[in-house]
Amino acid sequence: MVEEVKVVQLSGILDAAQSQEFRKKIDEILQKESSTKTVLVDFKEVTFMDSSGLGALVLAFKALNSVDKNFVICSINEQVRILFELTSMDKIFKIYSNREEFNQAVSFGIS
Repeated sequence: MVEEVKVVQLSGILDAAQSQEFRKKIDEILQKESSTKTVLVDFKEVTFMDSSGLGALVLAFKALNSVDKNFVICSINEQVRILFELTSMDKIFKIYSNREEFNQAVSFGIS
């Protein structure tokens, strides 16, 4: 059976307003998409993230982990990388350089 991956594409500034939309997407996945095993959050188009965005990611991580779903991130920019390092979230979140690296890891069963 192929593992179902749901990609959440974020863009712009991940602040309080965007964080609410992100949480709604995660809630939808939890309620309606039982076959989803992994949620990949793609940061390719994110230009900035504040503490509200970080909080939303932590909540999503916890919610997905509580129902045995994987939470992974890809394509973060330098500002987001620094924020993750300063808060040690880079040790909590599984982060891939880009979608291609994620796809390779999944194809080898590493997700």
